[in-house]
Amino acid sequence: MADRENKPQSLDELLAEEVDMEAELTTEESALLAEIAALKAERDDYKDRFVRALADAENTRKRAERDRREAENYGATRLLRDLLPIHDNLRRALDTVTDDFRAREAGFVEGIDLTMREVLNIFAKHGLKIIAPQVGDRFDPAVHQAMFEAPLPGTRAGDIIQVATEGFLLHDRLLRPAQVGVSSTPASRPDA
Repeated sequence: MADRENKPQSLDELLAEEVDMEAELTTEESALLAEIAALKAERDDYKDRFVRALADAENTRKRAERDRREAENYGATRLLRDLLPIHDNLRRALDTVTDDFRAREAGFVEGIDLTMREVLNIFAKHGLKIIAPQVGDRFDPAVHQAMFEAPLPGTRAGDIIQVATEGFLLHDRLLRPAQVGVSSTPASRPDA
């Protein structure tokens, strides 16, 4: 018997030995083996459920982190959108100030300018960036809104010919497009 244990067996010999062993099993041993098989199946089921629960927990954690970042970056969207008209009005006020008025009312103009700077600082603090197109830039529908089209000699179709209001990006999202007038000069090619 000791000789048989040390010597490697062929696959056929192993299978024959296993069949012999199964025949020798008692009813009690068969019941124990069935119980072991059932316990292994139950263990495998619990392991599968555990792995799925871990995956669900990880997905929930990632989703919560993404939602937290979204809320942090974009939670102030409504408030910032409500502040945009204040920016526009301050910009218009500063754009209409003449040198004569600035000399006469320096304190008043300085107050408007300081208020405008504070509004811009708040915008920057919250990730709001200004889209400030210039006359002559190409119209980009991703960040510009065409308020009108007009043929203007000396321009190409699709050139910005007037800027009505600046646009704003909140981080990487468009909060408000810049409102512009666009050339529609018919004789020009847009890609020229």
